Amino acid sequence: MGDLDDILRQLEPSLGPVGGEPVPLEGGITNHNFRVRFADGEYVVRLHGKDTNLLGISREAELLANEAAASLGIAPAVAGGFKGGLVTSFVACDPLGSEQIATAVEEIARALHTFHASGIELPVTFSVPMLLGEYAENIRRRGSEPPGGWDEIVDVAQRIALAMAPLASRPCHNDLLAGNLIRARENGRVMIVDWEYAGMGDPYFDLGNLAVNNAFDEAAEARLLEAYHDAAPSDGQIARLRLMRIMSDAREAAWGVMQGLLSELDFDFRGYAGEHLERLRAAARTPDFTTLLERVRG
Repeated sequence: MGDLDDILRQLEPSLGPVGGEPVPLEGGITNHNFRVRFADGEYVVRLHGKDTNLLGISREAELLANEAAASLGIAPAVAGGFKGGLVTSFVACDPLGSEQIATAVEEIARALHTFHASGIELPVTFSVPMLLGEYAENIRRRGSEPPGGWDEIVDVAQRIALAMAPLASRPCHNDLLAGNLIRARENGRVMIVDWEYAGMGDPYFDLGNLAVNNAFDEAAEARLLEAYHDAAPSDGQIARLRLMRIMSDAREAAWGVMQGLLSELDFDFRGYAGEHLERLRAAARTPDFTTLLERVRG
């Protein structure tokens, strides 16, 4: 706790005196998070994980995205920062499981659309094929080779990227796990947290990432797209969403490999990578995969 104590003392001039002991927050698999009282307010103090820049994280983009999302009412306010971390307002909330997220899909779709259309320009690009190339280069710099299955991940991601006509680049969250969606107790609104993978990219990655990480069925996918576009989805839009579900698994599988090399957290990153690789393989080896590629080309 020594480093944390030093950080809290550094924050006291701007946030007020610390009250009580910091409370560790569970659930993160990249950073260390603590609930801390300063003066009359409660905050989340996040200590960034080791070498997270090698995961494709831009802390500048994270800050800008979180501030923009907070101004739109869909994220906790940023209260400050320090070297190696970030402070946001603590929001009394209830976690959302996948079933609850599916129930709230229209609200989440509208929140994402609002952020995508916000006009904020983030200083980094988010592209899964590009990220896979960076990951492979970083693995080799550490004296290793990408593990078995890596070429398959790259091949699937490239096939999807080449098939899809590019959309206008938008600010995106890019990490819509269930743990990054909360419901505020005060006003009942769904909020999005943890903006560290934010970047300019394809808004359909957010939609596919949300859908696959929360096990959306076809009905939930249709509701997501209809709420996002305010119109019944086309076959092409459905196909793009489903391909981005697979693209999301390509990112998660590769991310798990990288975290296994970098992270000091006690988490089964190898198992995480393997789970997403198997789901990618299952999706890419069905006849539907070819059909989806043909639909987005059309």
